[in-house]
Amino acid sequence: MRTIRVSLAALLLLPLASIAQETDYSKIEIKVTHVSGNIYLLQGGDGGNMAASVGEDGIVLVDDEFAPLAAKIAAALKNIGVTDKPVRFVINTHYHFDHTGGNVPFANQGSTLIAHDNVRARLASGGSAGNGGTLHFEAAPAEKAALPVITFDHDVSVHLNGEDVRALHFPAGHTDGDAIIFFPRANVVHMGDDYVRYGFPFIDVQAGGSVLGMIKACEGALAGLPPDVKVIPGHGDLSTVAEVQEYVKMLKETSAVIGRAIHAGQTVDQMKKAKLLAPWSAKYSNDFVTADIFIETLYNSVTHQQHTPFVKHN
Repeated sequence: MRTIRVSLAALLLLPLASIAQETDYSKIEIKVTHVSGNIYLLQGGDGGNMAASVGEDGIVLVDDEFAPLAAKIAAALKNIGVTDKPVRFVINTHYHFDHTGGNVPFANQGSTLIAHDNVRARLASGGSAGNGGTLHFEAAPAEKAALPVITFDHDVSVHLNGEDVRALHFPAGHTDGDAIIFFPRANVVHMGDDYVRYGFPFIDVQAGGSVLGMIKACEGALAGLPPDVKVIPGHGDLSTVAEVQEYVKMLKETSAVIGRAIHAGQTVDQMKKAKLLAPWSAKYSNDFVTADIFIETLYNSVTHQQHTPFVKHN
């Protein structure tokens, strides 16, 4: 996990134009894991986890990592041996480039791109993203082929391979365009980056994300899912409901600590000097989002100083 964390940090802190030059995609292999039923987990490099419903009707792919890996992803799906049919639909869980980078090559091969309204808006506009502090990156407007052609405000379902693939929007979590994807027949859920396993999470406060929204997304999703559902995180290995609940507990406890410090008039620097997140650091601090960076994130999230949602939700 340490290599992944370092690389993720590098991706965010580098200008996007330089990422392709920094990464040797020829050395990256796509790992395929059977999760349940006709659902597979695909992982490769430092991009977000992908999920695929693979069957006689074709393929529904959740997220698509980076453009240079599109051919390898397609080959890995074909090598599963279930179908020779193409990727008919790609559902983006949010707009970040490590989850949408393959949109163009898949769209050019005939895949229909689906995402929340705000994903299309943010891809089309480009701009700044980050935690309102140390973590930040700049994105240029995406080309037309990268934009989802079907968007939704609350939820959408894709009926393929005997599965009702349900994309549910939870506002203001990791970003303001998050979708959590549930495969009810296979009893699998893809949480997007509302739930990650590398430690303290990156919350894109500048793109309408918030710790409260992330908590609500995780709890809201779990409330409608079976207790034995198999959980695909946005990053990291397969997980369980119990592990998501532990993650939510950490989010609640750390945000409460920072909330009390804000009420007491402490500055971010004072919070860092006091090591307010020390009780959680051993388990959750990482090379991507350190305890100090997460203090920034929580402070900016709680105070809404950098909360700039693209679309106002009723």
